[in-house]
Amino acid sequence: MSTLSVAVVGAGIGGLTAALALARRGLSVTLIERRTGFAEVGAGLQLSPNASRILIDLGLGNALRRVVSAPDGVTIRALASGRTIGAVALGAHMRQRYEAPYWVVHRADLQRVLLDAVRSQPSVRLVMGRSVEDVTDGADGVLLTMVTEGGARETLSADMLIGADGVWSKLRAHLGDSAPPTYRGVIAWRATLPRSSAPAELAGNRTGLWLGAGGHVVHYPIAGGTLVNVVAIEANPTPVEGWAAPGDPAALLHHYRTGAPLLRALLRQPSEWLRWSLFDKPVGRMASGRVALLGDAAHPVLPFLAQGAALAIEDADALARLLPTESKAVGGALQAYESTRTGRVRRVQDEARRNGKIYHASTLVAFARNQVMRSLGPERMTNRYDWLYGFKGDGSA
Repeated sequence: MSTLSVAVVGAGIGGLTAALALARRGLSVTLIERRTGFAEVGAGLQLSPNASRILIDLGLGNALRRVVSAPDGVTIRALASGRTIGAVALGAHMRQRYEAPYWVVHRADLQRVLLDAVRSQPSVRLVMGRSVEDVTDGADGVLLTMVTEGGARETLSADMLIGADGVWSKLRAHLGDSAPPTYRGVIAWRATLPRSSAPAELAGNRTGLWLGAGGHVVHYPIAGGTLVNVVAIEANPTPVEGWAAPGDPAALLHHYRTGAPLLRALLRQPSEWLRWSLFDKPVGRMASGRVALLGDAAHPVLPFLAQGAALAIEDADALARLLPTESKAVGGALQAYESTRTGRVRRVQDEARRNGKIYHASTLVAFARNQVMRSLGPERMTNRYDWLYGFKGDGSA
């Protein structure tokens, strides 16, 4: 009996995790990436226990511990006054309650750890500089047509295909969904700065969350605690193009001109800001025939619950658990994958949209929000998300 062969399109966080998890199960993987190299892209991301648990189980714990930070908690402040509204318990409380850590990490560091692990797997073939232009899904397998940067066409056969090609997935249309994601009227500004350059009150081992009607700001230590990642949200009816459009620091400071002095002191530090527009798309088909989607290719999600990377990692783990070792059972396994993932993904997407409205509430709604946060206290603020952070690959929590 031949080993099940899987083509994975997209070598981002989700695609790399899927390739590693499938290889650890003994499957043959071809990982296809349109870029010709791996540059340091993005900034920070958060790995809540539902994601860190999976990465640790894949044997990446020691490598990740060298590059992650583990904030003690979240301090929530009013954007305009700087007054503390509430807190969320992370650190020891998360580890004890969910048996896994809450980590924050530079995206490039996570990508590097995953890539090193993937390259160590003899059953993974990494193909760079190829764009998938067409897919034929047949009874016995899939046929991919790829194009190189130079325009040469190549074909690849596999028993099944996983599309991990991001928000603007070309493979999503193969499942009958050609509608683009929806811009949600929000632009995110991102920057990093040396931790030593941050105001002393914000340079500790905590995440900061500043809430206001005009937007919100998140910051936390990354790169093993040497840098601070800052994300500032701006309501804007006009999206920007791409994932790294340069932003004028003066424009951001003007947007937050009524912010508390401590917040403005932080926002003044970075000399370079990059902007990207926030899109989402309600989860639809995640699998059909011998083709499955994962992560943003299947369900772009707003970042207001910090679950974009986590959901992709969960998807990859679910596929690795459900896929058979023989080709004829692929269809049923992918149907099971879609049915087990859709409800959870929809709940996360809904909660992320809801959080955006709560974060940007004004007047009476903001007053009620603040009262609830204060009354709950740090640990109960965390425990509200038992359904999210306590999730395990078998569906239990």
